[in-house]
Formats: sequence, structure tokens, C-alpha cells
Amino acid sequence: MRSNFRVLILLIILFLSRNIFSQIPDGFVDIRSIIPDIIIDLRYFSNHNFLGRPVNGYKAEKCYITKAAADSLSKVQDELKKFGLSLKIYDAYRPQRAVDDFVNWAKDLSDTITKKEFYPTIDKSRLFVDGYIAEKSGHSRGSTVDLTVVPINSKPKVEFDINKQCECYKPLNERFDDYSLDMGTGFDCFHPLSHTFNEVITPQQKANRMLLFSLMQKYGFKNLAEEWWHYTLINEPFPETYFDFVIE
Repeated sequence: MRSNFRVLILLIILFLSRNIFSQIPDGFVDIRSIIPDIIIDLRYFSNHNFLGRPVNGYKAEKCYITKAAADSLSKVQDELKKFGLSLKIYDAYRPQRAVDDFVNWAKDLSDTITKKEFYPTIDKSRLFVDGYIAEKSGHSRGSTVDLTVVPINSKPKVEFDINKQCECYKPLNERFDDYSLDMGTGFDCFHPLSHTFNEVITPQQKANRMLLFSLMQKYGFKNLAEEWWHYTLINEPFPETYFDFVIE
């Protein structure tokens, strides 16, 4: 009898501990609680990313972000909806363990399964030197987001076939089509064409990038010049804190 009681107490403690540690920190929200109609294509939860597999720390297709960043994004979304457009999120909060996973992958020079799509013109040994992979990411502070613009009535997410990769810098009809407005490259394309103000892209591609850039800037975000999809809230609430809670 006493043994059964101890087991029950232990189970209660484990249950409570699980609930406590699975809760996201104060100041963070699930973005859909603020923007219910936002489109999410969480690439690191899938195999459609430069690792070619789900990334450590992504256990659910949920998008966590600081409430301050989500509130600002809701204003961008409201403006886009007037034109039949929507934001689509590729990534927002990123656990530090996911960043560590990126680093370990980059050190394994034998793993080039996704080279054709994500870094077709770069030797993998250059990813650290050229700044594509780093040991810290603003995403882990919770106010950085990777995103694009899509038509509201765009088709369901296309399944990625790792055996049918397309170079990410090719024209829209030759690369993976995820129904984004034509931004000149795919997401996470390790290539100079991904630089936001690249002069080689077409006028329409520039216009699409400037639509996203101007709205994000209007509502308090700054762009990373090397990545047209990457924005950070200027007044981020946790500028020195790198979080590591699991997305679940």
C-alpha cells in the first residue's frame, strides 16, 4: 500500500515537472494566438531544409515568438490582407540546441545531401567562413523571423522530395515552388542572389522584396542584408538572452 502511494506521488511530481518545463517563457506566444490566419511552413520541423531532416528542438509545427514581435507582425498582416496577400512564416523562435545542430552539421563535410538545392555554388567548408552558419542566432532571442508573402488563397503546402532538388537561385519555374511571391530565390538559399538589395534580380523580384521590406520596416523590424527573408524586431525584449526551450 505504502509502495503504491510512493509511486503515485512520483507520477504526480513527474507530471507537474513536465508541465512546468514545457511551458514557454513569459513574453512568448504561439503566433496563431495573435494572428490566427497567418500561414506557417516551419521548414526545420520537416526535411525541407539544408540538413535534409527535422532539426533538433522542433517537435511540432508551432511558431513561437515574443509577443512584441507578434503584435508588430499582426500589423503587417493587416496591411497585406487588403491586397489578398498574407505573411508566411518559415521560422521564428529557434532553440539554441537547433543552432548547435546546424553547427554540427556544417562540420560534417561528408554530408552534402542537400547541396544541390541550398548551397549549389558553395563548398560546404566555406559555410562558417562566409557567415552562413554561426554558433549563435538572433532567432534564439525570440524576436527574429524568417518569412515571405503569399496569396491568401494559395494552394496547400507542397511536399518536398529530397531526390528531386532544384537549385534555389534558379528562375521561379525552375526551383521549388512554395507559392511565395517571386523573391528571386528560395528560402535559405546560400547564394548572393539572396542579398536583399542584389541588383541582378528582375524588377518584379525587387518590387516583391521591397513590399516585404517596407512593411516590415514600417512596423519596427530591421532586415539582415544577406537574407531577404530575415527580419529582427528593433526593440526586441530579450536582446541578450538565448533561449533553448523545445518547440512542442
